[in-house]
Formats: sequence, structure tokens, C-alpha cells
Amino acid sequence: MKKWIEIRKGADFQAIGQHFGISPFTARLLRNKEIVGDEEIQNYLYGEISDLHPASLMKGIPEAVRLLKAKITAGARIRIIGDYDIDGVCATYILLRGLHAAGAQVDTDIPDRIRDGYGLNRELVERAYRAGVDTIVTCDNGIAAVEEIACAKELGMTVIITDHHALHEQTPPADVTVNPHQPDCPYPFKDLCGAAVAWKLVGALWESLQLPTEALYGDLLMLAGFATVGDVMDLVGENRILVREGLKLLRTTHHLGMSALIQVNELNRDNLAAFHIGFVLGPCINASGRLSTAKRALDLLDTEDPEEALVKAVELKALNDERKSMTEQSVKEAFRQIEKNGWEHDRVMVVYLPDCHESLAGIVAGRIRERCYRPVFVLTRSEDGVKGSGRSIPPYSMFEEMSRCKELYTRYGGHPMAAGVSMPEAHVETFRARMNELCSLSEDDLTEIVHIDIALPFQYVSERLVKELRLLEPFGKGNEKPVFAARNVQIIESRVLGKNQNVLRMKLQDESGVSLDGIYFHDEMQEVLQDLQRTPKFHILYYPEINEYRGRRTLQVRVMDYRAAGVN
Repeated sequence: MKKWIEIRKGADFQAIGQHFGISPFTARLLRNKEIVGDEEIQNYLYGEISDLHPASLMKGIPEAVRLLKAKITAGARIRIIGDYDIDGVCATYILLRGLHAAGAQVDTDIPDRIRDGYGLNRELVERAYRAGVDTIVTCDNGIAAVEEIACAKELGMTVIITDHHALHEQTPPADVTVNPHQPDCPYPFKDLCGAAVAWKLVGALWESLQLPTEALYGDLLMLAGFATVGDVMDLVGENRILVREGLKLLRTTHHLGMSALIQVNELNRDNLAAFHIGFVLGPCINASGRLSTAKRALDLLDTEDPEEALVKAVELKALNDERKSMTEQSVKEAFRQIEKNGWEHDRVMVVYLPDCHESLAGIVAGRIRERCYRPVFVLTRSEDGVKGSGRSIPPYSMFEEMSRCKELYTRYGGHPMAAGVSMPEAHVETFRARMNELCSLSEDDLTEIVHIDIALPFQYVSERLVKELRLLEPFGKGNEKPVFAARNVQIIESRVLGKNQNVLRMKLQDESGVSLDGIYFHDEMQEVLQDLQRTPKFHILYYPEINEYRGRRTLQVRVMDYRAAGVN
């Protein structure tokens, strides 16, 4: 069971509210998020594009601009090599449009997830060389490609790295590296995604060439914000500004590819939020790299034919629907194995799904982690043994713990919250045993903590409150929705809806006697219905919102968690 803890932090909420034109209620929510100090609050609430730091501060950008201008003047062939996920695809498109507008002879290449693996490899380098490419520009990759970039240099090519991943002990011998994580980089905000780094470089190049910046602050900014959400970056600082402005542009965009993707997913443009990027539109872009080739997603973004855009968008949606179906099957099989083998209480779960598509291992691991709240590895069969992905919880540094038995792997890498691994199939059981033997997580560590912002009876829920909460958007990683609590809630009526029977719509009444519509999503709805039959009243955690259906607007609460009244 999750542990609920109410946040209790003090401040002069009245004074903060008066100073920034917000209510004391919203001021309290900002304090709960550790948004303190006039400059930080001002930037959080009202930050604009003009508040972004100058691109020229990022180490490597001035040098990259000078080098690109020289290559463009010389008519040299330039190839952008991106990654196969949403960040890499958007970064590739941003650089492609940016360099093309600057007059460059430029094309692109993206690795195949299964055949090539992540990032730059020797085949991509040699393919560029055979095509007569003079200069390689990486995006969302490159910082770890020491040998591959050395190969490119030996072949006489120029290499510019644009990346946002953490640096390794050895840095590649590129001509220029643009990455805010370089130790002596003075750029103040370090947590940009790869597409945002690419956007910064294009902006500096266009400024140097005195090119019009309409597209920079239009489609290209929109895609930098889109990728920020899709790559699950923390929505703080500059990322918050990029996403907020990007969403405004997305709602009104004439970009053919994005417009078609919005259309085929039947989304209301006026209500587009970070959620729709993270869970509807973004997965369509990612699905091409998972089940086919990411070049299909890039083709969608780059098309200039409305009919072709619609066809390509339909294809990507179909791929994503297939991906969702395959994921559901793999999740069900994973839980069947967990139950059959009694792994429910393993502190580190290792599930081997030979028939799971290897590109889905991380998604499946994340779904299991959400349900079980413990580190999870999902392994799949590959051409040369077993490959897998892991997803962790905050108390467990996955990469660090994996490193304690690295003799089991043929390859591994990652960071505290996620990792990838390859190993011989014969090592799977040993890996499971060793990870659990070495694990020092306690029961407290394996109890998920949910922080409650405010205990808020239904009588205080109003359209005005919902409107005020929009000041805190966009929500996502690093800027989660506030959590409110209501006590002794009765379910007056309820019904299960949805194609997968995973939606519970309810009429709720709390102890103040006020009734509101409620909605709750859960994959195992039978378990929920059994809980509801056991007790007449519940404490709930929720978030208020407006439900718009056929022109009718009604207040409702989205239930996030519940427990029987009387249970601490």
C-alpha cells in the first residue's frame, strides 16, 4: 500500500499571492514544489521566450556556427545523424530545416534500432563516407561514440556533436562538441533535450546569417517543446518555457505532419496538453522507431504534401496501435510469470519474455514498476543472446547496482533510473539471483510515498479553482499535478466504461455533503470493484478538472488513489 504524507511547508502565502497576482492557495502549491524566491516564482509563472539564455553561452555553439558557415560557403555535403526516438527525430528535423534554410547541402540518416543499435556506429560513418559526405552533425547522440568518431576523422571527415547526454570518461575527438553537460560549459541551464540543443544551434546560425526567425519561433520551437515532453525531461526552468510556448504553437499549427497526426488521433486542438504529447502523439513518433524505422516519422514531419501527410500519419497511428496491443500482451505474460513463480516479493524483479519485441522491454518494465513499485528488468531474446531494459525507483541506483556483477553481461549501460543490458541466455537465472542477493532495499524503500498538497473538501472545488490551477501547467516530470485529498467519500453510483473496461465513472459525495462527478482509470478494474464492495466510505486523492462533452461543461475529479476510510 502507498504511504500518503501531507506536505506542510510554511511561508507568507498572503504576501506571495499579492506580489505575484495569485491566490494564497496557489502560493502554497508553489511552496510545496520548492518554488521560492522572487526570480524563481516569476520565471515559473510568467517566463517567456525572451527569458531564455543566449545560445552563444553554450560551449561549442560559436565554434559550430563558424564551422557550419564555412562548410556551407564551400558547398560541402553535410549529413545529420540522429537517434530513433522522438527526441532524435525532432532534433534531426530541426537541424535539417535549419541548415537547409541556411543554404547547406544537407541530408539525414537515422540508425535502425534492431540492426544498428543506439547512436553512431561504424556502418553509419562509412555509409556517409561512401556517399561523399564531408561533415557529420550528430544530434541526440555522439557523446559516447569515441571509436566511431575517431573512424570518421581517420576518413578525413569533419564531425560536429550536438547532444545532451552525460559525458563519459573519454570524450570523442570531434571538431566541435555542443553539449551543456560539458564541465566547463557556462550555459546556466543544463537539462535541455537533444532537440532543444539543436534548436539553440540553429538559432545562433540563423542570427549569424541574419536570416528571418519566423520558423525558429514557430514550427521549430514547437518541435523543441514537443521533444522535451516526449523525452521525459524535467519541466522546470527553460524546459517549462519551451513546452508552454510549444503547446501554444501546437494548438494553432499549420505544420502538415503535426496537423495530420492531431487529426488522425481525433484530438481537440484547444485542449492539447503535455499529456497528449506524452501519451498520444509522441508514442506515434516513437512507434516508427520501435517497430519499423524512425525515418518514417521524419518523413511525416518533413512532408510538404497534405494528402501524403495524412497517409503517413495514419500509418504511424496504426503502428502505435500495434505497439500498444503488443505491450498489453507482454505485460499480461509478465504478470503471469510473476504470479506463477512467486516473484511478487522479489526486491528486484527480473522477467524473461523471449517473444517480447526488444524495443518494448523498457515500456513493459515501466508498467510492472508502476504496479509493483520496485526495480524491474525485462529481458527479451535477441540475435546474440538476451537483451533487456530496466526501470528503477528513487532509492535504487540501477546502473550502480548492475555494475556490481558486470561479469555477467556482454554489454550494459544506463543511469540511476533506467538501464540497458545484454547477456548470454544462460546467465538470466544467475542475474536474477545476484541482483536480489546484492539488493539492500528495505520495506520502507519499497513503499511508494505520495505527497498530498492540500486536504480539500469538495465544497472548495470550482471552475475558478480549475482555471487558477492552469497557471501551474504544463504538468509532467519534475512538475507533477498537485494532489488533493477528500475524506469519507461515498460512491453514490458507478459504472464501468471503455473498450478495455478500464474506466470507472462515478457520482461521489464527501463528508461535507457536496457531490461531484468522478473518474478513475485502472487496468485491473475487477480488483477495484471488489474493493468498493467491501466498504461504504473511502479517502481519495484527486485532481479537479472540467469535463467537456457535446458542448456541456461539468466539474469532475480525477481520482488518483483511494483507500478504505479508517485505514492510515
